[in-house]
Parts: sequence; C-alpha cells; structure tokens
Amino acid sequence: MKFYTYSWYEEMQVRGFMVFPETEQDWLEDVAWHAAEGLSYKERTRDFLEYLKTDLLKYLPEYFHPSIHDGTINSTYPEPEFKEQAQQWRSEYEARMKVLDDEYYRRYLSIKDSLPVHAVQLVEKSLHDSRVISYAVPAEEVVEIILDCSGAMHYQCDIRLTFTGVTGLELPERLNRMVWLYTEIYAVEQGFELRVLLDSPLSELRITAQDVSFEMLSEPKYNE
Repeated sequence: MKFYTYSWYEEMQVRGFMVFPETEQDWLEDVAWHAAEGLSYKERTRDFLEYLKTDLLKYLPEYFHPSIHDGTINSTYPEPEFKEQAQQWRSEYEARMKVLDDEYYRRYLSIKDSLPVHAVQLVEKSLHDSRVISYAVPAEEVVEIILDCSGAMHYQCDIRLTFTGVTGLELPERLNRMVWLYTEIYAVEQGFELRVLLDSPLSELRITAQDVSFEMLSEPKYNE
C-alpha cells in the first residue's frame, strides 16, 4: 500500500483509543453498565491497553507515556489538561489524514476514466469489513475471490470477484477468513493494480489485471 499502509492503520487504531467520555458522569455510567452486565471494567480496559500498548507508545507523544505504563490512560477519567492534550493530538492527526486522503482521491480521480467499470465499482462500493471465504486460480491469468459481505456496507451477501488478464499476484500466506479493510487502485498498461489491506493478521493483497467482474451468489441478508 502506498497510502493506507500498516502504520496508517495502526495509528488509526490509536486515534480510536484516544476518544474519552464527554463527562465524568458518562464515564461513571459506563463503569456501572459493565458491573450490571457482570463484566469487569478494570479487566477490559487493561486488556485493551495491553493489546494496543506497543502502538500507543509508538505513535503518541511522550506526554502520554507515563499514563500508558501505569494503566491510568484508560482506567480513570482524564483530567482537563490530559483531555486537552488528547484533543490536540487528535486534531493534528485528523489534519494529517485529510491531506493523505485528499492526495489519494486526487490521484484516483485522475485515472478513474481509464479504469474498467467494475474496477471503479470495487473502489466506490466499498468491500470494507467483508470476509474472504475462498480464492482460486481456475485458469491461466484468472483469479477468483469469494467474499462474505454480510457485515460490509454494500451487497450484504456472498459475492464472487473474477479477475481476468491477471499478470501480477501477491497473496498473504493464508487468505481465507481474512477481513478486507481498505483498497487502493492504480492504472497500469492494459488494466489496473488493486492493493488491499487485510486484517487477521494485517497483510496486503496485490492483483494486477485487465478486468474484474462481480457475481452475487446469494440474496442480500437484509432481505431474509
């Protein structure tokens, strides 16, 4: 990925972590909800912190590091200065991401008219949060990927993507059951290059092809 890289994704998760309840009362209600559900707020916040700790230390300024090490960054309601510093970091992060998004979108618009119609559909009807069911190479220069889109924004059913005229293919070691996150697309001679950021684990898929087609394999789940 040229724009939506591993580090871009990691920092986006950190940004989500650095959102705090609006008021102390909101925080107390969240703690009470956990207790009412038989859940340990302390354990859940500790586990979440441990899961992201490496990336928090990597991407957040040193001001936040003591609270990461002692666990108070998400186990207590933040002081006003802390909230202000967090808001400043988020604002700076969002400004950087807007520049990145704008640059990629400008590049995409500059090549859109040269892309096959279904390649444009791949980008503009996002497959974000779909899950790979299977993939196959049924013939020379043909790749098929079947996705479960029941949790995605579009389709809400199983679909088959068939890439034809494939001249380049880079796959993670295990593609089945991986989550389709974000895509980038580039024009190449006689076709396009699709790059996909996948999760579980974080990986990248690259396909260079002349064309791609869609086939819906079931009825949309919301019609059931």
